[in-house]
Amino acid sequence: MEYYILFLPLLASVISGFFGKTIGDKLSQIITSLFVSISAILSFFVLFKVISHDYSNNLVVATWINSGTLNVNWSIKIDALSSVMLVVVTLVSSLVHIYSIGYMSHDPHKPRFMAYLSLFTFAMLTLVTSDNFIQLFFGWEGVGLCSYFLIGFWYKKESANAAAIKAFVVNRVGDFGFALGIFLIFYIFGTVNYDEVFTQIPSILDKKLFFLGFNVNTVDLICLLLFVGAMGKSAQFLLHTWLPDAMEGPTPVSALIHAATMVTAGVFLVVRCSPIYEYSELALSIITIVGMITALFAASVAIVQTDIKKIIAYSTCSQLGYMFFAAGVGAYNVAMFHLFTHAFFKALLFLGSGSVIHSFKDEQDINLMGGVWKKLPYTYALMIIGTLALTGFPFLSGFYSKDAIIEFAYLKGNTVGIYAATIGIFTALLTSIYSWRLIFKTFHGSYNNPNQKIETMHESPMVMIIPLVILSIGAIFAGVLFKDLFFGHQSSYDFWGSSIKFLNPLSTDHPPLWFLLLTPTLVIISIPISYYLFVKNTKIVDEIVRINKPLYLFLKNKWYFDELYDVLFVIPSKNIGRFLWKKIDGSIIDRFGPDGISNLIKLFSLKAVKFQSGYIYQYAFVMLIGFSIILTFIIIK
Repeated sequence: MEYYILFLPLLASVISGFFGKTIGDKLSQIITSLFVSISAILSFFVLFKVISHDYSNNLVVATWINSGTLNVNWSIKIDALSSVMLVVVTLVSSLVHIYSIGYMSHDPHKPRFMAYLSLFTFAMLTLVTSDNFIQLFFGWEGVGLCSYFLIGFWYKKESANAAAIKAFVVNRVGDFGFALGIFLIFYIFGTVNYDEVFTQIPSILDKKLFFLGFNVNTVDLICLLLFVGAMGKSAQFLLHTWLPDAMEGPTPVSALIHAATMVTAGVFLVVRCSPIYEYSELALSIITIVGMITALFAASVAIVQTDIKKIIAYSTCSQLGYMFFAAGVGAYNVAMFHLFTHAFFKALLFLGSGSVIHSFKDEQDINLMGGVWKKLPYTYALMIIGTLALTGFPFLSGFYSKDAIIEFAYLKGNTVGIYAATIGIFTALLTSIYSWRLIFKTFHGSYNNPNQKIETMHESPMVMIIPLVILSIGAIFAGVLFKDLFFGHQSSYDFWGSSIKFLNPLSTDHPPLWFLLLTPTLVIISIPISYYLFVKNTKIVDEIVRINKPLYLFLKNKWYFDELYDVLFVIPSKNIGRFLWKKIDGSIIDRFGPDGISNLIKLFSLKAVKFQSGYIYQYAFVMLIGFSIILTFIIIK
């Protein structure tokens, strides 16, 4: 069964990619959607076996690397953690595949697109089923490569190419740190297999390494290097700049990358390596700080954006911040729970936004929408469900997972935990405001699109609506159905088993009642306030913007990170490249290398051609010179 889960998406990708023109668009779409859907169904069976029968397995597909002490197998590791990820990845991917049949109906390159989606899925499945860091890194880089293909799918758009390159380069920064972490692990332990590494961690707790001029604790260094990789892939603060630009790809790509696959890889890495992180208080504190800064930063930027997909993209960035500071306070299971619920409502919101964009004929500016809720009733209702879940409205999936993160941060009791809980509550309020701002400006108020008559607006086809309905079920019920399993006191430890290590059991206390009620109260209150500000009396918002123009521009320009990185890295790199091109390559290497040699040959040719005169005495003279040279060479030798 496990083999089918992993390799069916790969087979679908090969068929659609290499034989797409032969079998046609429709068959390519059917095969890829069917194979990934089968993989999703089988993943549910695996999760059921894990839950009901405490099932675990480690299937060795092949011996991959065997060099000296480095022994690496290609394996399929099945435990609680990988089974949850299998369900998340394959379910969202299968729905995205089906949705793409309708969304990409007018695109001339459907087989290539579906092949990329399936290959992306295979890479992510390889990542989550690895039992060693090398296989993990292979899947990690595979996901990065496929994201480059998908973000830049419309390669004739300059902005799409730029976004794809940006995502690729920024991720390479994080991946460099990740690779160093893996090298260090092999250097210290002589192995890259999870179980062998994890069992040796207690034996090196006091070991120091000289790194960049400092004596640092080995465990801390390993954790921090691995976390740098996680920061890049999960778009955490400082390495987040690629994520909003990734919206240049088709909307199904956004849903796949942002909901269930690429961006969750960093969270998965930290949780998978919990047996290492549990011994590094420094790393956990840094993860918490980075997570809460990311959550606040992304929410503050989202509140002023006007592109419907970028608002949801920053929302993803913010929710990933929640997951990281949950892991930072030791609540790895709660981080996974939020990852699980987030996949449903975030995929729902992205695909719902795709339905809106499809109806508006590729318009993405929410200021050019409005007043269409009656024209798009299904999309409107389903996006309302996604928004309620995202904001943490009581008893929907996001309510259980987000509130649990805030509660466990509060119960941590230390300074970092209290700060994280406080920022988590404030960010939840911002999340609710910008989410309802999106809904109200998109569907309510007056119709503001001058390029399209409202009469021409129509609902998306059923092939696009059905995936939204399935995701909405998850957005409503995933929280209440799985909360006890994921972080219920005893059932949680029974379920996760050895896949997550808790050095100190999580607190079983409950925060005060006022604290429990604070976040949901703010979330509920924000709905009528948002409606009043963004529908009934928009002048208030305009006045607030006018009064706080510098702050507005600061948020509008995303804290000026792109401009800062341009000054620090992009412009100097271009200048260095231009210098090397003009002065070194052109003026030195080419001048004295290929260009110089060709010019010299040309010069000799021009001189030699003068001897082609037709006079016998000149030919005889040349022959005499040549004979003399040969004779001289023989005598000297």
